[in-house]
Amino acid sequence: MTTFTSHYQSPLGPITAAAQDGALTGLWFDRQKYFPAGIDEWEAAPDYPVLADLGDWLEGYFKGAKPAISLALAPAGSEFRQKVWRILRDIPYGATTTYGAIARQMAAEQGREVVSAQAVGGAVGHNPISILIPCHRVVGSTGHLTGYAGGLNKKQALLDLEHIDREAIK
Repeated sequence: MTTFTSHYQSPLGPITAAAQDGALTGLWFDRQKYFPAGIDEWEAAPDYPVLADLGDWLEGYFKGAKPAISLALAPAGSEFRQKVWRILRDIPYGATTTYGAIARQMAAEQGREVVSAQAVGGAVGHNPISILIPCHRVVGSTGHLTGYAGGLNKKQALLDLEHIDREAIK
């Protein structure tokens, strides 16, 4: 299966996107932790429909708009990770949640007593579609910034872009 790719220059640095079968499969800040290997084998296709639409979405987002996400998203991952990423998609623009809150929500949905917040953190950290699946909106239990594959400086910049006041959640 061919992976199509495109590159975007964002205010926070270069971003690489990947798509297959009409759906976005990846969006990474270049050289971030967990950046995919083998991208030199992907086919450059900035006009591929989902990638072109993504470019428009990113342009609006970085200008401070709150664009609705109508792009097809197809992140690859385990069932557990997929469940975490689904919860991430429900975090509203301009809001945050914690790893513990996600773990409690997952436990409740699964009828379990507990789900590990550390396991949730691992799934959040391996999110292959940054920004659109908003892992940057997940903070530590005291509101402090913790882990972000793109770097804490980018996480802070994304929260600032969305006018999230972390002081208010401590």
